[in-house]
This record gives sequence, structure tokens and C-alpha cells, in this order.
Amino acid sequence: MKLEETGLTFEDIKEKVNKYMIETYERMGFLAESAKDQYIYNEKGEKYLDFYAGIAVNSAGSCNEKVVKAVVDQAQTLMHTFNYPYTIPQALLAEKVCTTIGMDKIFFQNSGTEANEAMIKMARKYGIEKYGPNRYHIVTAKMGFHGRTFGAMSATGQPGNGCQVGFGPMTYGFSYAPYNDLEAFKDACTENTIAIMIEPVQGEGGVHPATMEFMKGLREFCDENDMLLLIDEVQTGWCRTGKVMSYMHYGIKPDIVSMAKALGGGMPIGAICATEEVAKAFTPGSHGTTFGGHPVSCAAALAEVGELLDRDLAGNAAKMGAYFMEKLAKIPHVKEVRGQGLLVGVEFDDTISGVDVKHGCMDRHLLITAIGAHTIRMVPPLIITEEDCDQAAAIIEETVKALSE
Repeated sequence: MKLEETGLTFEDIKEKVNKYMIETYERMGFLAESAKDQYIYNEKGEKYLDFYAGIAVNSAGSCNEKVVKAVVDQAQTLMHTFNYPYTIPQALLAEKVCTTIGMDKIFFQNSGTEANEAMIKMARKYGIEKYGPNRYHIVTAKMGFHGRTFGAMSATGQPGNGCQVGFGPMTYGFSYAPYNDLEAFKDACTENTIAIMIEPVQGEGGVHPATMEFMKGLREFCDENDMLLLIDEVQTGWCRTGKVMSYMHYGIKPDIVSMAKALGGGMPIGAICATEEVAKAFTPGSHGTTFGGHPVSCAAALAEVGELLDRDLAGNAAKMGAYFMEKLAKIPHVKEVRGQGLLVGVEFDDTISGVDVKHGCMDRHLLITAIGAHTIRMVPPLIITEEDCDQAAAIIEETVKALSE
């Protein structure tokens, strides 16, 4: 929908949002009217270089032509049905995902939070049914982030901070240990622990990749103690980090893995994949969803996954990520550049505010986000080029220099 078609102004839109919507987001000061590839356009036709990508969603580019066609074709054929009949997009996507990442079974959800909630439920049910009523405890990482429903929020290792504030007691059964500290994770486990749940790269926690020792050590420890390894790939999955899934960097395989964001190419979808044995925990009535496995979302995801794989966008993410991080490291006041593929974080020294950098870049038509007091994060479409990286780095440098004057 174009603004001119409504007879409204941008100020009218803002007024309606302020009047009718419950706002929990810090709005950017422009109207996103359209988008294509690595750009978002406002109502004046001015373009913004989008290194936000819908928060790591539009990996094959905004409004990718094959994804758009899949959405239109499916919406004209079957827009929605319940999960009792078979549907073609759901079956084809299930096969494509499982065979691509080497997992046995998939359960579709609508978002990353829902996927993580399902992963927690499956792990706990598996533990209780196999080992007894007390085998439900899960250890997660401090400063991790797994979502905003009560189970996923409770798994988020930020007690008394961030998304947990003001909601009362969290769901019982979680403990937290410092990220990349293998011995601390071992110490946090008890005889009642059924799983360790981890992000391969902590995104909200500051863009900290897991070390090889940590990830391999967790897999070995879980195997030795009849525990499950749950990997949250909501943000890292589907080529973002330079591999199809981030866990592939470490030569390991999870018992359950969650995914969302990039999977749908702009349509809402989430999923968990599990081994044959663990997946048996979900039986008729034990879990469900009205919209999970939605025909249109599955058709979009099938097209998106095809684009990601056929164009080797994991390879481009690895190449452009290394190039971009090298450029960013040369910017004044940069303390550290961290990342994996095109999940990139930049931490500045104490004189530079990450939020100020974010706003300064937006004023210069580059979209990024801030995480923490002095850190910015970038998750651009995986189709970006060296020229895009050069432009983004130049805007960040110009912004930092202006802030330090």
C-alpha cells in the first residue's frame, strides 16, 4: 500500500499509531513504504541501505521475486487450513529442511519464540517420560536470549534484567552459566538436568560466537550424561553465519534445533527439528498450533531456502562477513569487531554510544541496531556486495567521527 493511495500524510500515520497502538518499540523516524533487495524506501522514494534486514529475516533480499511469486500463487490456491489435512507446501518444506540440515523430524511454528518454547517443551517431556518426573531441568547461558513467552523468557539468562522485568516469577526449572565457560556449564548441571540450551552466537548478548572448545565440549558432556543439546538458531540459521546452520562450523549435531527469521523470507514461520528418538516425545494432543505450517508461509519458505542454497548465499555471507569485519576494525574508537559470517557486532570504546551511532547512521540512511551501551549489530541481507560493505563502513566511520568531535 502506497501512502498516496490512502490520502494521508506521514504525520497522519504517526498520529494513528500513537493513538491506537500499544507501543513497545523505539520507532525510527521514517515511513517504510516499500523495499527491494538490500534497500528500504520511504514515502518520498528515498532509499536506506538496510543492514537490519527485518532483524535477520530478509536474507535473500527484500521482496525476493521467487518468494513473492510463491506467496501469490499459494494465496490464490489455498491460503489457510487446519493441520489435519495434508498440504503440499508443508510436506515439501519438511523434506527440504530435514534433508538439508541432516535432522530427522520437523514441527512447524509461527516465530522464533514459539520454536524455542516448543524445543523446551519437547526436551522436558522427553526427559520426564524417559527418566522420571524430576528430569526437566535445563541449563542456559547468561546474557542469552531465547524469546518472550514465559518458557522462552525464563530460558533467557538475564534474571532481573531485560525482558524478564515486571512479569513476576519465571517458569521454574532453569539455571544459567557464563557463555563459553564449559566447566561452569558442567557445574550448573544436576542429576535432574535433561538439556543444555545454547545460541551458537549470542546475538542480543553482544554478538559473541561460541568457541570450538565450548561447543564440542557441550556435545561430549551431553552424550556422556544422557542429556540433550538444544541449539537456538533462530537468528543464526539458514546461511547467516557462512554455513547453512551455525552448528555446522563446530562439526556437531544438536538433538533439537530451533529456527525462524530467515527461513520464511519475510513470511512468519518458525520450526524445530529433532532426532527421531527425541521427536517421539510429541504425540497427538501434546503440542499444537493453528497457524504453524501455514501453506503460504511454507510456500514462501520453500522458495527462500531454494534461493539461499542455489545462490550459495552462505558462501557470500562468509566472504562478505570477513571483508566487512576487516573494514570495520579500522574505524576510529573501535574496541573490538566480533561475528560469524554476516552476523556482525562492533564494540566501541567508552566514549562512543551504540545508540548514538545507530541514530547517526539512520540519519545518513544506513539502518543498523544497537545492543548494549557501546555496541552495534548488523545483520544485512546475504546478497550484499563489497560496494555495500564499503558504503556501510564509510557511513559508520563518518558517524563516529562526528560523535567524537
